[in-house]
Amino acid sequence: MEENMADQANFFKNEILKTAKPARYIGKEWNILIKNPSETVCSMVLGFPDIYEIGMSHVGLKILYHIINNLPGVRAERAFVPWPDLGKLMKEKNIPLFSLENKIPVRSFDIVGLSLQTEMNYTNILYFLDLSQIPFRSSERGDGFPIIIGGGASTCNPEPIHDFFDAFLIGDGEEAIVEIIQIISAMKGQKKEDILSELAGIVGVYVPSFYHVDYSKDGVVSKLENKNKRIVPQVQRRWLQDLDRVPYPEKIIVPYINIVHDRIPLEISRGCTRGCRFCQAGMIYRPYRERSPENIVRLADKLVTATGYEELSLLSLSSTDHSGIEEIIAHLSQRFEAKNVNISLPSMRMDTFSVQIAQNLKRVRKSGLTFAPEAGTDRLRRIINKGLTDQEILSTLEKVFEGGWDDVKLYFMFGLPDEKESDLVGISQLVNEGLQIGKKIRGKRVSMHLNLSAFVPKPHTPFQWVGQNNLEEFEEKIQKIKAGFSRDRRLIRMNWSDFQESILEAVLARGDRRLSRAIEKAYYLGQIMDGWREFFSFERWKQAFEETGLDYHFYSERWRDPKEILPWDHISSGVKKEFLLKEWEKSRRQEITPRCISFQHCEGCGVC
Repeated sequence: MEENMADQANFFKNEILKTAKPARYIGKEWNILIKNPSETVCSMVLGFPDIYEIGMSHVGLKILYHIINNLPGVRAERAFVPWPDLGKLMKEKNIPLFSLENKIPVRSFDIVGLSLQTEMNYTNILYFLDLSQIPFRSSERGDGFPIIIGGGASTCNPEPIHDFFDAFLIGDGEEAIVEIIQIISAMKGQKKEDILSELAGIVGVYVPSFYHVDYSKDGVVSKLENKNKRIVPQVQRRWLQDLDRVPYPEKIIVPYINIVHDRIPLEISRGCTRGCRFCQAGMIYRPYRERSPENIVRLADKLVTATGYEELSLLSLSSTDHSGIEEIIAHLSQRFEAKNVNISLPSMRMDTFSVQIAQNLKRVRKSGLTFAPEAGTDRLRRIINKGLTDQEILSTLEKVFEGGWDDVKLYFMFGLPDEKESDLVGISQLVNEGLQIGKKIRGKRVSMHLNLSAFVPKPHTPFQWVGQNNLEEFEEKIQKIKAGFSRDRRLIRMNWSDFQESILEAVLARGDRRLSRAIEKAYYLGQIMDGWREFFSFERWKQAFEETGLDYHFYSERWRDPKEILPWDHISSGVKKEFLLKEWEKSRRQEITPRCISFQHCEGCGVC
């Protein structure tokens, strides 16, 4: 170990400064927590299968880093995958991936926790393990290797990556991670199989090796059963009942370099009341829970003092749905105006937009406003349960321009179920009408930024049974949308998703266990960093599917029979499958489901 550490120190001194952005790998940032390894009995790497700038922007990592490092005798350190220039050097010099805090090889920790926020990071899981010199498959890792645990949004269907993990944590991690660490600490040195058997008894923990899957001749799942009779057939998602009763960091690490979300993230609520039928997050993070205004203000004070950041972002799936949002923003804006700290929201609901909120948000700096109409017509918005009318959208835009804003960002999707050409044309018509309103109020300086995303059907949503559009259909649809912007085109900035990436995302999102071998093959073909356009290669992925005997169209385009066993049926988000099917049927009738508000309205989804 000492020889390896000496090699690592020399490598760090001589080679790392030659790479792009070496500050990604230095550590020693403001508010970093470094514990002496000799004084801790259990160690955990909080790993992120993407580069530093992405991983350090994730609020979940900050929360777990704070919770774990506050446990006596336990330490948490961070590790991210390097940019390919450093990754190549590490493999050439036989330098294993190391943590930022103590520069210790990842493979020497007791636990490696990987945050799985998107399917587009799946080959990076193997990149992370490869650089850590850890075997890919759980079955190939003996008792001398760390326990590899995955957590995050993608674990609602962990089957495509089941081979690479010893266990998954489904749902909220604040309480469960403490229970996991307690078991692993107490059983240190015992057989991995016995440790995993104990972990499987924790609510929210899924051990894939304890389950068996069979397939029928047509490729669908025919049988799914658990091999360990001590565990329940269906893993229940873990969720926190009260956000105020769990720790939230009062200090966060401040990087030396700009990261994607380079500001203070303060989560004000979790879950969503809306029930949009395409939205996985809105389903798997139910029920809606708020952090109290008093706690929000207290945490904001602590975080601003501890970091020196000049922006505080109030995070939520629907920030303006917080029952005290107007008072919170007014209070924080007034409180931090003298410190030049700006208050921002990641996005705002058009039906809860308030001019007063907007005016308070621009006390320090006038940042842009972002809204998500999602679809171009009232009809399609009823299908997806968005519940907005054209008139409400245009009325909100009028308020925005009257409030002094010149630029607005709008999110739309296309490729949605039962979409017609009129829905695509409706996007351009709606935007053109909004522009005319803006020009009338603000003149020719007005502009709109459109973000257009191809629809990806996701597990645990009412649209989980829907087939995705193919590549040709997506390309035809984007051309129809673009064709409607001939007038005032210079006032509109447009960008849209890479359709091949969207197709791959659908394949991996709704895939089964057989996809593990395709992911591994894609990695061996050289595929990493799928979320970065300069590295993504659909051709490599198609080769990987072909060489492993899998038809990717089967996963992306195929409509599922509501009666068939889905690969993720043994993972419960808390929302009943019957509820999702009822919502799918209501979408076909263009029927709106009211907001889910505690003690006011309940549709019986099964979570509460």
